[in-house]
Amino acid sequence: MTKGQRPQSGQGASGGKKQPPPFRFKGLKLLGIVLLLYLLAFVLSPEKAAKSVQAFAHVLGTLVPILLVVWVLTAFINRFLSPEDLARHLGEDSGLRGWVIALAAGVISHGPMYAWYPMIQDLREQGARDGLIIAFFYARAVKVALLPMMVVYFGLTFTVSLTILTLLAAWAQGVVADRLAGRRPVRE
Repeated sequence: MTKGQRPQSGQGASGGKKQPPPFRFKGLKLLGIVLLLYLLAFVLSPEKAAKSVQAFAHVLGTLVPILLVVWVLTAFINRFLSPEDLARHLGEDSGLRGWVIALAAGVISHGPMYAWYPMIQDLREQGARDGLIIAFFYARAVKVALLPMMVVYFGLTFTVSLTILTLLAAWAQGVVADRLAGRRPVRE
């Protein structure tokens, strides 16, 4: 590569394979502020601060297993799926398969939504369409584990109707997002 020439796709400035940026912990300032606030809380009211730490430990204990699952899924995706594979399954030309994957993944995913943000960000950076990501978020409203209880309380017809309408709404929101982003409508 000559001076002034831009690297080609997949190449870094040295002409070799593009390297990912080094890991940076982005929340260091926030962590410092939170620790200072906890220290202040312990000085002002040790009992309330201790309860706050216990509540934090409980939330952390709930989140750690979910974060581990998301971390493993992210590692799996990064290891076994190339950006080209992801673009084919969730990108511009993913078609019906992309919608099915997004909706099914939304339904089977569990835990707090913010635990999924890092993986979703990775997928988006690797070419996943915004419409499919939005459909994934919306489809999370269907909770497989709660469907039997919903059948008991509301009946099978209501449960099936609500589930289908929720998934249709997830798809519709994804389509609207794609159109707002200037993407062409999907023709199947």
